[in-house]
Amino acid sequence: MMTVLLLCAVGAFLELDTTYAFQLTFSRGIIAGPLLGLLCGDVLTGLQIGIFTELLFIDMNPLGGMLPPSATVCCTLCLALCTLHIPVYFAFFFGVIGSILFSTAEIYMRKQRSNWVARQENLIRQRPAYLGSVIRQALACACIFTFVFMLVFAGLIGPAFAKLVPHLPEQLHAAGKFAYMAVPWIGLTTLISAFRLKTR
Repeated sequence: MMTVLLLCAVGAFLELDTTYAFQLTFSRGIIAGPLLGLLCGDVLTGLQIGIFTELLFIDMNPLGGMLPPSATVCCTLCLALCTLHIPVYFAFFFGVIGSILFSTAEIYMRKQRSNWVARQENLIRQRPAYLGSVIRQALACACIFTFVFMLVFAGLIGPAFAKLVPHLPEQLHAAGKFAYMAVPWIGLTTLISAFRLKTR
C-alpha cells in the first residue's frame, strides 16, 4: 500500500505539469509512465503503459470547454493497480476509465473554483505581495485533489478486483490481453486520419 501512496503522490505532482505549473511535458504519458514505473520497480511496464496512453490520447486536445483525459492519472492508476496484483491488461482499462472520470471531476472543480479565483484577484489588487501565497494555495489544492482522487479510485477498485481476478474465466483474460494489445493500433489509426486531413 505504501507504493500506491507514493505513486499517487508523485502522480499528483506530475499532473501539475499539465496546466498549473512547469509545462515541461512531465505529464505526458511517454515521460510519466517510465518515471512512475521506476518508483514501483518496473520501468518497462511503465514505459509500455506510457506509450499506450500517449497513442490512445494523442488526438485529444483541450479545445473549448473540453478537458481531455489525463495521461498522468491513467499511468498512475494503472501502475498502482498493477502493484495490487491486477494484470496490466485489466489495470490499463481501469486507468483509462479513471482518467476520464478525473477530467469530468476536474471540469466540475474548475467551475466551483471560479468564485474563489475572483476573490483572490481582488485581494491581489489590494495586496500585490499576496500573489505568491495565492499561487502556493492553488497548486497545493490542485495537487491534493488529484492525490485524493487517485488514492480513492485505486483503493476502491484495486483490492476488490484483485480478489476477483483469480476467479475470472480464462476467456476474459484472453479478451483483456487482446484488447490491451489493440490499444496502440487504435491510437495509430486516429493519427492516420489526422495526417490525411492535414495533407488535403
